[in-house]
Amino acid sequence: MFDARLRRGMAPALGRVAGWLDRPWITPDRLTGLNLVLGLTSAALAVQWWLPALAAWLLCRVADGLDGPLARRRNARAGIEDTGRGGFWDICADFIVYGATVLGVGIGAAAGFGVPWLPFLLVLFAYYINGTAFLAFSSIAEKTGRQLRDGRSLSFLAGLTEGAETVAVHSLWLIFPGAAWEIASVWALMVTASGVQRIIAGYRSLR
Repeated sequence: MFDARLRRGMAPALGRVAGWLDRPWITPDRLTGLNLVLGLTSAALAVQWWLPALAAWLLCRVADGLDGPLARRRNARAGIEDTGRGGFWDICADFIVYGATVLGVGIGAAAGFGVPWLPFLLVLFAYYINGTAFLAFSSIAEKTGRQLRDGRSLSFLAGLTEGAETVAVHSLWLIFPGAAWEIASVWALMVTASGVQRIIAGYRSLR
């Protein structure tokens, strides 16, 4: 819901950090790999070590926010077009991280606080709906020349829940693990509503 505004507001700062990181041994793909490693680390730590899991989660999101600006900076300097390979690697890493963190928090909260599993399974189902909607739309929009161009590799349909809300909710799980199942229950409803919204918007835009 807030991603477009946040991207515009944070673009100058992210560009400056990407400039500082622009070293031969730091590549966009390596930052994406770091995002993946930190995200999986957060999921593993969430079994019991909540604050270290939170730190790893936030660091993985920082890495995820910097791979794109660094890639665009290098492509512009070299005068080459984006091949899409980095975007493909990025979205795969993100989906792995999102799914792993839901599982990690679900396992940790159930073991440590005896909370029910069902809300976390519903979150995974809602993620599945949204992923299907925007990936299918992106592919068909590319084929038919109806891409939504916002600087990213894929055509993302806007929705009630986007990246910023996901970062916030996953952080809340790690800050308040005893209440994670209640948060997950509300989050599952919001993400499902967002999925329905994306399906309708995508269907209408492809007419």
